[in-house]
Amino acid sequence: MKILVIEDNPRLADKIQTQLQKWFVIEVANSGDAGLQLLPKTEFDCVVLDLGLPDAPGSEICLRIRQMNPNIPILILTGVDTTESRVSLLDKGADDYVTKPFHPSELRARINALLRRRERSPNHSTLTVGDLVLNPSNRKVKRGDTPIYLRKKEFDILEYLMLNKGRVMSRQSIVNHAWTSTSPTWTGSVDVHIKQLRDKIDKPFDIPILRTSYGVGYMVDTPKRLTNQKGERQL
Repeated sequence: MKILVIEDNPRLADKIQTQLQKWFVIEVANSGDAGLQLLPKTEFDCVVLDLGLPDAPGSEICLRIRQMNPNIPILILTGVDTTESRVSLLDKGADDYVTKPFHPSELRARINALLRRRERSPNHSTLTVGDLVLNPSNRKVKRGDTPIYLRKKEFDILEYLMLNKGRVMSRQSIVNHAWTSTSPTWTGSVDVHIKQLRDKIDKPFDIPILRTSYGVGYMVDTPKRLTNQKGERQL
């Protein structure tokens, strides 16, 4: 497994490389631009990205990496640990984060979790719920003829719900699928991402597909199931 570490602090970069090279092939880039130049030249299995880089904000580098490679796992190193910062990082395409200072064993465990998740990710053909279509291979979504742009975490959540069409999925089960760490604080982030999803896949259209089961969780289902026995629309 080959890991790209984008870290401008030489001491921290050396520490990471020394600790992880027993298990991974490590390549270090000392700036965001250097990392972006390396990414298309080598088939990396994971990117470890420092949030504080000298040439550009790490969040912007994360977004550019995600645009270049929609499927590569991205692990953020950050000194900030707030709900707002976590949601922002996930919206930019990060898969997980480690708060500084951290122990090398935690970093290794987080990387392994990301790699395991990628290995067991299902290789599905196109998923369809009503006129909502999701393509896992190119990570594109559309309703009818209208393309819908989703951030990475929104895509992961929607894919999970579509794989379980017609079933209410709890917040915790969504966390277990879409996040590599399972801190209780992530369950609150689920609601934020569901609102963003609803704004994109439901509100611009006449028929809603994403449903809330209050106190339980969320589901997607075909429009014909969104009616009660009297034929009234259930929103």
